[in-house]
Amino acid sequence: MANRVKFIIAIFFLIYAGILARLYYLQILKNNYYLARAQLQYENTVFEKGLRGSIYFRDKNNDLILAATNKNFPIIYAVPSEIKDASETIFHLKEFINFSSQKLEYLKKFLSNKKSQYALILRKAPEEVVSKIKELNISGIYINNLPERYYPFNNLASHVLGYVGEDENDIGESGKYGIEKKYDDKLKGESGKIQDNKIFNSKSGEDIILTIDPNIQREAERILSSLVVNQKAKSGLFIVEEPKTGKILAMGAVPNFDPNNYSKYDVSNFLNPAISKVYEPGSILKVITMASGIDAKKFTPETEVFDSGSLILNGKKIQNWDKKAHGKVTMIQVIENSINVGAAQAQMKIGREIFLNYLKKFGFDTLTGIDLPGEVVGSLKSLLDPKAPDINYATASFGQGVSVTPIGLITAIGAIANGGNLMRPYLNAANEPQVITRVISTSTAEAVTQMMVSAVDKAKVAKIKGYSIAGKTGTAQVPDLKNGGYKESYIHTYVGFGPTKDPRFIILIRIDEPQGAQLAGLTVVPAFRELAQFILNYYNIPPDRIEN
Repeated sequence: MANRVKFIIAIFFLIYAGILARLYYLQILKNNYYLARAQLQYENTVFEKGLRGSIYFRDKNNDLILAATNKNFPIIYAVPSEIKDASETIFHLKEFINFSSQKLEYLKKFLSNKKSQYALILRKAPEEVVSKIKELNISGIYINNLPERYYPFNNLASHVLGYVGEDENDIGESGKYGIEKKYDDKLKGESGKIQDNKIFNSKSGEDIILTIDPNIQREAERILSSLVVNQKAKSGLFIVEEPKTGKILAMGAVPNFDPNNYSKYDVSNFLNPAISKVYEPGSILKVITMASGIDAKKFTPETEVFDSGSLILNGKKIQNWDKKAHGKVTMIQVIENSINVGAAQAQMKIGREIFLNYLKKFGFDTLTGIDLPGEVVGSLKSLLDPKAPDINYATASFGQGVSVTPIGLITAIGAIANGGNLMRPYLNAANEPQVITRVISTSTAEAVTQMMVSAVDKAKVAKIKGYSIAGKTGTAQVPDLKNGGYKESYIHTYVGFGPTKDPRFIILIRIDEPQGAQLAGLTVVPAFRELAQFILNYYNIPPDRIEN
């Protein structure tokens, strides 16, 4: 009996000793590791920010499609107190992780600090990096999983979405560029906290639904990418908008980027050229000149001018793009044939002050107010000096010497499409359509629309059987900012809308410095027609025109 008692006591002693040994291992030997684990969990629990809200696209059926969400990714971190040689550890990590100079300074500082229990090394670690970490089994380096930002469609609408990157403290994330930055406060939610001995759980951020239709977006990106490649262009962009409301249905540019792997791209890729870069639009501005003159009752679409092929003002010569003299022409024919001399004469009939006032009414010297960060404003600087030469106004009539943003240009032409109202463009579907101002009368808008339809019918390239389509090309030389004057390279733009009886879309498509063709009619116009045909089919829009 005594031996049996002794045996039981021995068993309990061994169990107790085992527990003590385990506690010693966990609390003493692995204390630093678990402190780091605790800090890692701290980042993702009630004491840290809530999960970031999702961003959705919305198609024609009002179905929501995830554009940005959260997904578990590997995270690599260090327990500095367990690292024997910080320099050697960093040396090994640098062999398969590309650190910025700022990140290296951070690692040198924290990995050398034995009092530090946690240092973030890499978020969203690629599988090959995770495998390498496991293989090397570096002392003090660990792997875990945390929810991070994920973009299911990769490059699609990347300039609209932007991306999420590490914040200044290298702990959380914040929106960079695009919608992620514009609505960062709403998307990121609220951090958890302890207040008055009470725990307040974190709250997830708000979801945001965009006006972007992923089907139109995808087709527009496909068409633009092919166009840029085929024409050997430097870059390109597009905007698709609903004229009645200002809703942006699609917006994108080439080159773009993958927000899941933004660090692999040059920072210049992140700027949205549709809102953040200005350019001289070329002959598209002839439409604005006509709208200004007709609305001010200075002429009608049938008013005639004589085109001798050139015009000299202030000792400088204006010529038509085709170097031809067209003789007696109506204002309709000025638009149909894109006659520079005719547009300059139209501007002279309007007068300097009235012409400038209309350019301002159309919004060319103000921001559109689109809900994206980084919007810049065009420039009418060459016209603002009362002593500005007449040649400045004459060239402005056909889109040279003044600058616009693509979003500013499509917003202005959109005012013609919707009957004269300048609408504020927007991307957040929770916003309401907003009229900025009435720019021209309904009758003027209708008259100019018919002039644009006539131009499409005459040129035939953008014409779609059964539909009335309005449009105008713009071919502008690229300014030589270094030497003055212009380079022998061009920017091609086309803006068109339809069906004109009840416009459902307006499209702007542009390519920069194409090598394949000199005229916009051979590049962006066929691309416009292809996209317009897709949208007509996609919305199942009935024909508005009977043709034989």
